[in-house]
Amino acid sequence: MSDNTNTIGGKSFTAVAINCASKAGEWIKSRIGQFAAPDLKFSKHDLVTEVDKGSERLIRNLVATHYPTHSFLGEEGVEPGPEASAQSIAKMGGSEYLWIVDPVDGTTNYVHGFPFYSVSIALAYRGEVIVGVIYDPSRDELFVAEKGKGAYVHGKRMQVSAEPGLAQSLLATGFPADHLSALPRNLKQTLAIAPQVRNIRSSGSAALHMAYVAAGRLTGFWEVGLNAWDLAAGALMIAESGGVVTDQNGQPYSLGVRDIAASNGLIHDELLKALADA
Repeated sequence: MSDNTNTIGGKSFTAVAINCASKAGEWIKSRIGQFAAPDLKFSKHDLVTEVDKGSERLIRNLVATHYPTHSFLGEEGVEPGPEASAQSIAKMGGSEYLWIVDPVDGTTNYVHGFPFYSVSIALAYRGEVIVGVIYDPSRDELFVAEKGKGAYVHGKRMQVSAEPGLAQSLLATGFPADHLSALPRNLKQTLAIAPQVRNIRSSGSAALHMAYVAAGRLTGFWEVGLNAWDLAAGALMIAESGGVVTDQNGQPYSLGVRDIAASNGLIHDELLKALADA
């Protein structure tokens, strides 16, 4: 990385993000089965463990040693629930440099020993994501994207899939923790979309679902009521792999987006229409 915009003291933003994600991922994996009973967060389906907090602390400290003046938005630093999440982005979204971190995306999977969880780290410059890293410690897979420079997994350039329409698509979604509004909306959409696609997966980590769209393993992903830390890294990844990320009304992705639609681009209009019809 020769351009000075992305290097301070010889250590690039991307290298720091990769280092943080892999260290946190290793630590999380080493703690499997060692934690106490999880305390409850926003709802009974939204488990949080000391592992989330420990992972975030590790990342926050590492970032601060390299970039003490940068802002930091982590899931654990924000009160549970959609309002607090929206406020935190409104407050911090304009920071010059803002690190946006989900220390364990897929905590419920982690607690149950289901090996589909990840660490998601994004860096935004004046509200625009410029670096995105998602690390899956179970498979030791590192997904990396840099704005304008492409996205990679195992060092190979990622490319979204080539399915031309919904009928050939493998989509993913999630089951939101908010059972009052987000979950019923998402279930209604799932019911409407399921007959129109090849199949649907719901593996419990929005960040990894986004990485899989970028890698061409999924044709698309949608969900209701997500947060910046679920989406920021993955959104850049998909864009850098030739895909499209918008809100469910078709507006371009920004840090405040909560209802996401992401795809290989070829099925995007069809996906948006199916969501709207639902």
